[in-house]
Amino acid sequence: MSHSGRKSVLVLGGSRGIGAAIVRRFASDGAQVTFTYANSAAPAEQLAEETGSSAVQLDSADRAALAALIDSLGAIDVLVVNAGVFVAGDPLALDADSIDQLFTININAPYHAAVSAARQMPAGGRIILIGSNIADRAAMPGMAAYGASKAALSGMVKGLARDFGPRDITVNVVQPGPTDTEMNPADGPLNELMHSFMAIKRHARSDEIAGMVAWLAGAEAAMVTGVALTLDGGFAA
Repeated sequence: MSHSGRKSVLVLGGSRGIGAAIVRRFASDGAQVTFTYANSAAPAEQLAEETGSSAVQLDSADRAALAALIDSLGAIDVLVVNAGVFVAGDPLALDADSIDQLFTININAPYHAAVSAARQMPAGGRIILIGSNIADRAAMPGMAAYGASKAALSGMVKGLARDFGPRDITVNVVQPGPTDTEMNPADGPLNELMHSFMAIKRHARSDEIAGMVAWLAGAEAAMVTGVALTLDGGFAA
């Protein structure tokens, strides 16, 4: 715990959507929250003011900057890696550089962030990555690179769970299905197609994802590690 007795939380990618809901949840639970944003300066400043958290501009693809930020925060209790990019489409037509960038932000950054945070993380610490249900089911074409990047997290948390388990640090990935955000609005063009795969035919709310993250960060989840927890309304069922 931080000196004030409050949990210290870092959310990578916290200015919008699911990330912002996670920031709000931890802040309302009394944690001391720092979050990063790439480009959304205005929403980030507004969220920081609203929640009493700290916003830091950071490009997750910059490994040195990522490590420097985490080092500067010292012993954080909870790391949530939500920063990610979404690129989809015909693999024969997609730009190769944008795919390499996707892998850098969606795979390399979570790995390096987790390792950096673990160096100073106290016993009882929590590392929570935000993945996607597409890791388990590429239900639509055009998802190969994105699905690969999110499936990588499932293997990553299994390994890191074993590496950090002796220090009582848990490592898990939360895999949302369609969730109502700016990136994937509930009234978007593909909503009927997405809902057709689901048992519960609606988008999740971002605060429902944040609820699972908050539970994983709490005392009840002390024995949950190395797993993918999917909240997708039965998309993969």
